[in-house]
Amino acid sequence: MKALILSGGKGTRLRPLTFTLAKQLIPVANRPILGYVLDQVASAGIKEAGVIIAPETGQYVKDYVRDGSEWGMAVEYILQEPLGLAHAVKQARPFLGRSNFIMCLGDNLQGKGVTDLIKRFEKEKLDCLILLKEVPDPQRFGIAVLDAKGEVIKLIEKPKEPPTNLAVVGTYVFSPKVHLAVDRIKPSWRNELEITDAIQEMVNMGFKVKAEVLDSWWLDTGKKDDILTANQIILDQYLKGEVLGTIEESEIKGSVRVVPGARVTKSKIQGPCIIGKGAVVENSFVGPYTSIGEGSQVINSGIENCILLEFSMVKDVAHLEDSLLGKHSLISKNGKGRSVRAHIGDYSEVEV
Repeated sequence: MKALILSGGKGTRLRPLTFTLAKQLIPVANRPILGYVLDQVASAGIKEAGVIIAPETGQYVKDYVRDGSEWGMAVEYILQEPLGLAHAVKQARPFLGRSNFIMCLGDNLQGKGVTDLIKRFEKEKLDCLILLKEVPDPQRFGIAVLDAKGEVIKLIEKPKEPPTNLAVVGTYVFSPKVHLAVDRIKPSWRNELEITDAIQEMVNMGFKVKAEVLDSWWLDTGKKDDILTANQIILDQYLKGEVLGTIEESEIKGSVRVVPGARVTKSKIQGPCIIGKGAVVENSFVGPYTSIGEGSQVINSGIENCILLEFSMVKDVAHLEDSLLGKHSLISKNGKGRSVRAHIGDYSEVEV
């Protein structure tokens, strides 16, 4: 079993951040989303991974994943223009060979992991096993229709009138037979080779295609609010409160991680939140679900439910909430104190 991790795409819904950063590297709880995906793949015992990268952001992904040794995997990088998920499978064919493989989207997080999914695929000797999740807005996703035995009979990409509310989650397990299906499909109206079309073709060809409905959380972190929600879930479920930095005349409540080298002075911190290496919080309130990146500063301000990437600064802002700040960015006060929400890219400066 090999893994194919998709870390390409242009991330248009997360601009301006994704002008200078791959969307899969946006951090939640001060760690790139891609890192959590690789954790799940490695936990399933997979030792070889192909990582799909885009020409514009591929080097950023390489700089983070490197040779894959942090996860105990050998990594091969595969360049792809954004022409669809099935096209990514086609581009990865030299790496995949005749192996079974699990394909994961590098910007999707789900709470169950992939180990049990792979075990079921192998035990039942399937050709394709997809993960589904009930959603309130199925028009936004690829949707599956199942028969009474749980086998897939139809897949529809973003239907106007969805026949079910079972969205296709960005986790798939395939046998090599998927390559036969990919070779038979045509580009969609988006001029992309859709993975839903390839799976539908596997059904049409009589291959054994089944689905499993996810009974845990799933997040497609394609927009700012999705990133903030992922940050909340990861802080809630995985953060271990630990104060290793310097605390001076401050109050710490709840699950708070202050890493070595961080400094908190004359401030109140209400967890869950994380304060990264070299970060400074001074005369401020840091509320729940906030991740403050390495070297960032919060001075004379109040923030909550925010993600601050490395070396950003919030200064003299009464209340910043629900915000995503790029690296080396600055938000400062130049007017009346009021609640502020922001989504700004790297090296930006905003006065409020």
